[in-house]
Amino acid sequence: MALKNKLLLIILDGVPYRNWRRLFGNLEGWVHSGEARVWKMRSVLPSTSACCYASIHTGTPPQVHGILSNENRFRIEQPDLFSEISRAGGKTGAVTHSYWSEFFNRYPFDLVDDMEYDEPGGPISHGRFHTMTGYNHKNQMTPSDVDLFATLTMLTKRHGIDYGILHTCTLDSMGHRYGHDCIEMDHACYAMDGMLAAFLPKWIEAGYEVMVTADHGQTDRGHHGGREDDQQDFALYYFGGAEGPENEVLLDQLQLAPTVLDRLGVEVPGSMKARPFLQ
Repeated sequence: MALKNKLLLIILDGVPYRNWRRLFGNLEGWVHSGEARVWKMRSVLPSTSACCYASIHTGTPPQVHGILSNENRFRIEQPDLFSEISRAGGKTGAVTHSYWSEFFNRYPFDLVDDMEYDEPGGPISHGRFHTMTGYNHKNQMTPSDVDLFATLTMLTKRHGIDYGILHTCTLDSMGHRYGHDCIEMDHACYAMDGMLAAFLPKWIEAGYEVMVTADHGQTDRGHHGGREDDQQDFALYYFGGAEGPENEVLLDQLQLAPTVLDRLGVEVPGSMKARPFLQ
C-alpha cells in the first residue's frame, strides 16, 4: 500500500531553542530563503530523554505511557508511529539509540540480535541501533553523526522506507559535559549543522518531507528534566509542502506523532489526542 507522503524525523538530542536559532546557520539559511519553516516546541514533563522519546512516538505524556525516567524502560503498550505506519502497509526505519528499539519493538535490548535487524513483519522494518554503553562525563561514547546520517540514507535507498527516524545524542552529551554557553558547544552545533546539511538536500530530492528537531532543551549548566524554558523548549524545522501555524505559535511535543501520521495519510489512533500542526 502506497502512503500519501514519505517523511524523515531527525532528533538532535538536548538542544535548547536559542542554540538552534543562533548556531545552526544552514537550517536558518533555509528558513531565510523560504525553503523551511521553524517553530518553537515544548517538551513533556519530565523533560528527560527516555520520557520524551516515548512521547514523541506515542503522542501521549509520560503519565500515560509510563516511561518516567531513563532507568524505567519496557515495551510500551500504546499505539506509536512504527506500529501504525507498519499496520497501514508502510516501511519504517530507525537509526537511533537502543532505547527506541526497547520501547517500540522488544525489551530488553540484545546487543547481538538487536543491534541491526530487518524485520518486514515487525513495527520497525529496518533498525540500526547504538547503545552508548560506558557513557560517562569524560567519555561520550557517541557514534559519528556522519555515520548515522549515512546509515539513514542507506535505508532510504536500499529499502525505500516511508518513515525513518534518526536520533543522535552527541549534542546532549556535549551539553552535559560543557553546558550550552561555551566555545565547545558553539563548535559542536556548527559541526552538526554542517554534517546534516550534506545529507538533507539529498533526502528532499529523494521525495521525503523532513523534520529536524530535539527531544528537549538543556541549560547552560547542562541540565534538563524539569520545568523551565531552557530545559523544555527547542526548535522544529520543517521541509515540505504542508501549511502550518503562524511562526509565533508554541507547539506541543504531543502534536508531533499525530502530525507525522497525518502527513503520511495514516489514520491517527484515538490515544493521540493532540491536533496535528500541519495541514
